Amino acid sequence: MMESNILLAFLLTLFAGLATGIGSCIAFFAKRTNKKFLSFSLGLSAGVMIYVSFVEIFPQAQDLLTIEFGTKFGMLITVLSFFAGMLLIGAIDRLVPSMENPHEARSVESMKRPPKENAKLMKMGVMTALAIGIHNFPEGIATFTSAIENPTLGVAIATAIAIHNIPEGIAVSVPIYHATGSKKRAFTLSFLSGIAEPVGALLAYAILMPFMSPLLMGCIFAGVAGIMVFISMDELLPAAREYGEHHVSIYGLIVGMAIMAFSLILLA
Repeated sequence: MMESNILLAFLLTLFAGLATGIGSCIAFFAKRTNKKFLSFSLGLSAGVMIYVSFVEIFPQAQDLLTIEFGTKFGMLITVLSFFAGMLLIGAIDRLVPSMENPHEARSVESMKRPPKENAKLMKMGVMTALAIGIHNFPEGIATFTSAIENPTLGVAIATAIAIHNIPEGIAVSVPIYHATGSKKRAFTLSFLSGIAEPVGALLAYAILMPFMSPLLMGCIFAGVAGIMVFISMDELLPAAREYGEHHVSIYGLIVGMAIMAFSLILLA
């Protein structure tokens, strides 16, 4: 059973990471940016992550750690691990130069401008790809560890992260295409930035799995909850608003929460 869960966890992480390639394809072939769809989708993704973090993952971490340490100290370890997850993804976020923010909204229409050799644009595209790759490591760990413990939960998290990776694929492709005129090169770099997600899963498997215990699993779960809440607040909702559809993103947030809530009830 554990072996099949590990395989599923890898596949889900790969699916989530490669969604950056979907973003590239949209940039190359779509005629216009569907801002309402992107705003709603990013809001939905945030809703899924926030709800599942507080209602499912954090309580699971608390249960594991209170069994190990008792109610009060177990709760303290859970909370510390939760904020440690936020601190980790926040520290990673600080590595990204603000001028090359990978979460800046970019439109499909900008692909219609004729490309020209531009070293600054190329640097921006490469830095964006690198930044997204760095961000995707903890996301890969979050998807992988969640899917091992609960495959249904893993599917929900992988889907939410995949949705959030689509506009990131556009963010990589647009400047690289304009700098090089090569759709192949733009797609390749976008694709490689998504590969960091399954690489994160491989690292989690190689480093964490040999030492897995209820204590470590509880700390990881609480950290994953912190990572996903930070991503939702710092990346998904601001990106949704950048597409100019604030209310649509909130509707998506509510729908995402509702979908996750009813899914957890039906699959309990």
